[in-house]
Amino acid sequence: MKIQFKNLVVCSGLFIITSISLAACKNTYKNKEDKAENGNITTEEVAEVEAPATSGISFKDKDGKTVSLSSLKGKVVFINFWATWCPPCIQEMLSINELKQSFKGNDDIVFLMVDVDNNIEKSSAFMEDKKYDLPVYVPTSDIPSDYLGGAIPTTVILDKSGDMIVRMEGGRDGKLPQIIKSLNELIESN
Repeated sequence: MKIQFKNLVVCSGLFIITSISLAACKNTYKNKEDKAENGNITTEEVAEVEAPATSGISFKDKDGKTVSLSSLKGKVVFINFWATWCPPCIQEMLSINELKQSFKGNDDIVFLMVDVDNNIEKSSAFMEDKKYDLPVYVPTSDIPSDYLGGAIPTTVILDKSGDMIVRMEGGRDGKLPQIIKSLNELIESN
């Protein structure tokens, strides 16, 4: 009887820890873009999203260099909001690294990995430890809720005009053909 009770307590504890972990990341799919199977997106499903002006949004890297979204006009911008403690964030990081590598040498696309905990040392160490070639930034300005609601990971993609094309909440495979195709189309557009 004691063993059954002990097993029940252990299982309940594991359930609670898992629930808290998932709730903390709020890995949900609220947008039209997120409804597709396995987080897939296609060009037809990506609706243009109303976005605030990008002029006041900026980020800082570990060397203290600041980059504003307005300075990146003319480039496609892939922004991923994440944290080192978030399991879905960590799970998608390898595929985002592979996605970035597939665009290596292409100056028309920029990747910004934004640590929402604002701990550049910890997030940079995470990237170095995993041997990822992903540039880490922290916000130097308020992030509008249109970009980052209450869920991480959240990925935002801006076109060359600085307009938000898609906002995806929750983890996904960054190497999906639909994502690569959509990014290539944005890069080739004027």
